[in-house]
Amino acid sequence: MQGSGSGARRRVLPAQYFTPYNSSDDDPTTVVVKEANAAASLPVAVPANLEVPARTRRSTSPFSLVQRSKPRVNHEHIPEEFMVSTSPLSILPSEPNRQAGRVFSAKSKFSQFRKKSKESASSLKESALNFTRSKSREHVLSSSPRSEHSCALSSSPGSPSSPCTCRRCSLLPLEECEPKEVSALFKFLRRRKFKRMLNKELSHFSESKSGNQISEYICSTFLDKQQEVDINNLRLSEEDTTSRSKSSGRGKVAPPLSQISGVKKPLGHTNSFSGSTLPEHGVQTKHPEQLAKILDNSERWGVDMFKIAELTDNKTLTCVTFTVFQERDLLKTFKIPGKVFLNFLQTLEDHYIRDVPYHNSIHAADVTQSTHVLLNSPALESVFTPLEVMSAIFAAAIHDVDHPGLTNQFLINTSSELALMYNDESVLENHHLAVAFKLLQNQDCDIFVNLNKKQRQTLRKMVIDMVLATDMSKHMSLLADLKTMVETKKVAGSGVLLLDNYTDRIQVLQNMVHCADLSNPTKPLDLYRQWCDRIMEEFFQQGDREREAGLDISPMCDRHNATVEKSQVGFIDYIVHPLWETWADLVHPDAQDILDALEDNRDWYQSQIPVSPASSSIDLKEDDESNNEE
Repeated sequence: MQGSGSGARRRVLPAQYFTPYNSSDDDPTTVVVKEANAAASLPVAVPANLEVPARTRRSTSPFSLVQRSKPRVNHEHIPEEFMVSTSPLSILPSEPNRQAGRVFSAKSKFSQFRKKSKESASSLKESALNFTRSKSREHVLSSSPRSEHSCALSSSPGSPSSPCTCRRCSLLPLEECEPKEVSALFKFLRRRKFKRMLNKELSHFSESKSGNQISEYICSTFLDKQQEVDINNLRLSEEDTTSRSKSSGRGKVAPPLSQISGVKKPLGHTNSFSGSTLPEHGVQTKHPEQLAKILDNSERWGVDMFKIAELTDNKTLTCVTFTVFQERDLLKTFKIPGKVFLNFLQTLEDHYIRDVPYHNSIHAADVTQSTHVLLNSPALESVFTPLEVMSAIFAAAIHDVDHPGLTNQFLINTSSELALMYNDESVLENHHLAVAFKLLQNQDCDIFVNLNKKQRQTLRKMVIDMVLATDMSKHMSLLADLKTMVETKKVAGSGVLLLDNYTDRIQVLQNMVHCADLSNPTKPLDLYRQWCDRIMEEFFQQGDREREAGLDISPMCDRHNATVEKSQVGFIDYIVHPLWETWADLVHPDAQDILDALEDNRDWYQSQIPVSPASSSIDLKEDDESNNEE
């Protein structure tokens, strides 16, 4: 089909009709022309003087007629695992594809490589997690110092070699798990494990009526349970709706929700401090020597707050907080005017309700002084900045302001104004924060007036985080995170904790205030018994209100059925002791004396539990079985 006319030789064919081709002879002017719409491709010899577009003569053009040389792969610069077909990272085609003669482009090879890499990475990650879990379990059972303690659950009579499944032995240390994702995973699993184990251990209490009440109290108070919705009760009958509408109309008219309830008028000039010099301990007293003697021991554990209240006419919080700020030189560090500071403390204490048996200003003073002692732990020496220290003490002082002596669950069940305002979430804790920061806006009460904007924002955030952590329903989550920190803690050469980010620092401060809030069982026995009487009286008063309103009486709130001694033993065993034991591990050995006092108090309350005939026979049976085993 060689053209004979001049027109045929001058014809310019479209570039898409040309494809690179190696002819059978060595004539460089021979190319192949393929008609795109032809039924078959026929090789045609075209003279060299055929006019061809310039773009088809460039080797870089996609329509080039020039034969491109096949790129050579330099195998020396590719790692061996990428070139071995049996390797999971290989980019070579598989054997079946090779036998079938399939051609793989660079793009398809790269896609396959990426896909295989992702699959391999996922597989390796899962293997690493399984390996870490197994190694962690081996670490607990073999090398961990905790594995040396004697445990009643470590083996059963039928299988003496079975591993221990108690709470302390089954915790997984994260020493080898540095990635944040793995740490977050273990924190989540640990929280669930704590809750499961607590429910399992509390089942022993359910055998008796009083024990079942204790179990319900611990689960309802210290576990953050989601509210369950009963579908059958979503539709109310007309009678229920009518009766509720009538009952809801009774009582006082609540103030608008935009107004923070509980905030009284600012102190008048007659109540605010107007002296020329500040009192030595922030309050006027007729017994300065006795008060000074007690406050000289403000850095020791177990100061008698009831004696301070007696000597200061119930100005315990003002006296203790003022003393702590003076000892730590915080007034000078942050340029807090002394008169303004006393005005704020007196206003704050005035907003604690005196008629509440337990959650009053005496309890707030005790938590403030306990936090002050915990901050002095040698393991935490110079760890926290002065701003963090002041935030922790301030949070402890305000953490229960305007507490009504009722639980969060009671406020939620009765659809109280506070529950509506804070959407049933940490109702009281949110209220304490709102009242405290509102009081700072009173005239001559802003103790942080000389802080810059950044310092005020940081202090507010830390105080909010610490006070919200005093919600007892967050106890298990706090304990799980603290346990994780203990097993992964980093210490300097001097034994001081290394906390290099905000999350770790605020976590320690949260648990510190939480420990101080649950420190009554660690105090001297005579003080502990007074605190116990007060909290039980507060519970009983709530139970009386529930009985009068026709509501179900909350656990431990029925003064006719509660067993104080047994409730304290369960409270220590399942809540207080695990928390303080973990804190003692964090600051080891600084809190060992506190832990010893806690165990002594627990033994005393255990000895006060009345022995019933049924329980005594069970104890005798267990003693006989143990003697037979020996």
